[in-house]
Amino acid sequence: MDSMISSYIVIVAISGVLSALLALFAYYKKNTDFAGIKAFIISSAASAIYTFGFALELSGNTMQEISFWIKVEYLGMPYIAPSSLIMVMHFVGLDRLIKKKLLSVLYAVPLISTVLVWTNEYHHLFYQSIHFREDAPRPLVDVVMGPWYIVQGSMTFGCMLAGMCLILWQWGRMKRVYRRQLTTIFIGQFLPALGAFLYLMGATPYGMDPVPVIMSVTSTLYIWAILSRGMLTAAPIARENLFESMRDGVLVTDRSDMLVDYNRAATQMLQGLDASAVGRPLAQLFLHAGKEAVDYVMNVDPQISEERELAWNKDGEVCYYQVRSSPVQKKDGHLAGRMIMLIDVTERVLLQEKLLQLATIDSLTGIYNRMHFMSMSRSLLEAAVANRTPVSIILLDIDYFKNINDRYGHQYGDMALQHVVGVCRRHLQEGDIFGRYGGEEFVICLPGTSLSQAAETAEAIREDIEQSTIITPVGLIRVTSSFGVVDAHRQNITLEELLSEADHALYTSKRSGRNAVHFSNGVCITQFSPALK
Repeated sequence: MDSMISSYIVIVAISGVLSALLALFAYYKKNTDFAGIKAFIISSAASAIYTFGFALELSGNTMQEISFWIKVEYLGMPYIAPSSLIMVMHFVGLDRLIKKKLLSVLYAVPLISTVLVWTNEYHHLFYQSIHFREDAPRPLVDVVMGPWYIVQGSMTFGCMLAGMCLILWQWGRMKRVYRRQLTTIFIGQFLPALGAFLYLMGATPYGMDPVPVIMSVTSTLYIWAILSRGMLTAAPIARENLFESMRDGVLVTDRSDMLVDYNRAATQMLQGLDASAVGRPLAQLFLHAGKEAVDYVMNVDPQISEERELAWNKDGEVCYYQVRSSPVQKKDGHLAGRMIMLIDVTERVLLQEKLLQLATIDSLTGIYNRMHFMSMSRSLLEAAVANRTPVSIILLDIDYFKNINDRYGHQYGDMALQHVVGVCRRHLQEGDIFGRYGGEEFVICLPGTSLSQAAETAEAIREDIEQSTIITPVGLIRVTSSFGVVDAHRQNITLEELLSEADHALYTSKRSGRNAVHFSNGVCITQFSPALK
């Protein structure tokens, strides 16, 4: 056997193995979200049959052997081009055109070709004759084309040309991340078409078909694209326009939570998102966004639709994203992956926080307003009664506050209010509730604090206010405050009753000369003195 032909047979056999591996791998990945996977499987399997048949044809010694293996070749070869065209149509988003009528037309000619080849000796419609080549170093055959041979050849070239035209038509519309896959598919169409053309023109050694050898190259290229570029998980181009027109970020993952696709808006929202991110785990892409984002990816069930609002680190700033996750399913109901939508709700969240602050915070002093203080303290009092733990109330009022407004102006009166609030905060602990009760009057709720401890805290605040001064452009201003202190001394006492008792104790401090602390135990009101500690 001629060494060149022997090498040719080996290469063709390797090509068959690669095509078979491609078909098996694609079959294993058949639950992927790429709708053209079935056409790819058929194309690869048909290529394997064709190339193995051709290898055995080259190794045949008699006309009977060679004729049989030619028939085997036509169990695969006619179906490669139409299957490849269908795969390309899926890839470029022309799924809507793939109807039963089109499939019938595309596969009718190959089916007829297969039947005609296997029955050619009765009608000679495919081959008028098959004969040995006189110039070949070993038994190689040449054929005289019949009418249906021309039909089949036209069908094959037409499908390949249509596939290449569709790829070129969509090239400019394709996102860059998919252009490498598109290039791979284009080469997979172009090289076999070129080889078939050279074969028909008689430009190959001993008239041997170069397409099976070329398929070893295209199969290797497909395997590389599948393993490194996720070719079989590519989303159709038809969805690109929808993707890119969306203002919200969209991420699409496969069943392993690897990134498959994303839109332009997502690149503005997710740090480090570019073409190189395709095929990387979603959790890795969310690392820069912070703990909440990573926890979301790790803990959300991809088979369940879910919506959350997350704090999101972006370029050193904290944003707020509404994250919606929903499963992506194939037509047969199998899970293909999930789609995650990122909606920037930072403005809404900040507005809500602003409104909440306006509803709960006193704008001048920055502490709770009366309504919110009452709401929080009432809940705290109920919990203290249920748990049998102490809770106390301090009510304080700035002495002669009207004189400050009248003498210096309301601007300095506001400064006095802010000064007293600042002094009080220095003596409060975490969990204490501090609010503006009205005008120059403030109230503090102290959970877990007895009456004597609350009185000591009030005395410390009183001394601090008395000894501090307010520095203003008109000079130093000194203020003092009067205090009333009570505790929840009985089981069913209400917050309103506590505040009423505290008000009585405060009134006693005012009446006894101001700048003093009086506390009430429910029976009598007593002035606090350090000697009582």
